[in-house]
Amino acid sequence: MTSPDPLALHESVPAQLAELRLERGRPLIVTDCDEVLVEFLKGLERYLEANNLWIDLQSFALSGNIKHRDTNEPVPPKEMPALLERFFDTETHRLDAVEGAADALAELSKRAQVVVLSNLPLTQRRTRIDNLSAQGLDYPVIANQGLKGGPVRKLAELVEAPVFFLDDLPPNISSVAEAYEPSHRIHFIADERLAKLLGPAKDSHFHTTDWNAAKAFIEEKLAAEGF
Repeated sequence: MTSPDPLALHESVPAQLAELRLERGRPLIVTDCDEVLVEFLKGLERYLEANNLWIDLQSFALSGNIKHRDTNEPVPPKEMPALLERFFDTETHRLDAVEGAADALAELSKRAQVVVLSNLPLTQRRTRIDNLSAQGLDYPVIANQGLKGGPVRKLAELVEAPVFFLDDLPPNISSVAEAYEPSHRIHFIADERLAKLLGPAKDSHFHTTDWNAAKAFIEEKLAAEGF
C-alpha cells in the first residue's frame, strides 16, 4: 500500500493560501482548530445526544466508538463521513473556545503571525471564521482535507521564519515533521479525557492540554531564535 504523500495539497488549499497576507521574516504559528482552539468533543457529544447516539471513549477514534443509544451498536464506518458532515453543519457555529486559547494567541500574535489550519468542509469555512472571531480568535482560516504537511510546507516557504504547528492528531504532526522538519511541533489535546487515551505523538516536541503551557513553550523557542 502506498504511503500518503506528506507534501500533498487538497485542491481547495492553493486558492486559500493565495488569499493570505503573510509577512516574510516574521514567525508563524499554524494551529489546528478542533480540540486545540474549540471544544470539539463537547460539541460532538451535544450533537450525538440530540440524535440518540453516544461516544464510547474507549480509544482515540471516532469510527467504531460512536454508537446508537438504544442498541449500543456502532455507526457503520461507511456512514461516518455523512454523520460528521451533518455535525459540522449543525455545530460549527456554536463550538466553544478552549479555555485560554484567545488570551494566549493574543499575546503570541505580538511576536508571530497566526493561521488556523482546520480539516473541515470548505462550505463551513466562513462559519468557522465567524465562530472563532466572535470568541476573540480573529485569524485567517484554511479549510483543509487530509494530512497537513503540504500546507505547512507551503506556509513555511512564504514566511522564511520559525514555524510552530499545533494539532491533536499524531498523523498530522508526523506529516508536518516529514514535510518541514525545522518546524516546532506541539501535540495539543484540550479535552483531558482524550489526552489520557493517547500519549505524546512521536514526532512532537511538546505535549500539553493547556494553552498557558503551550504559550510558554512557544515564547521560549521564539526567544532562543532571536524573536
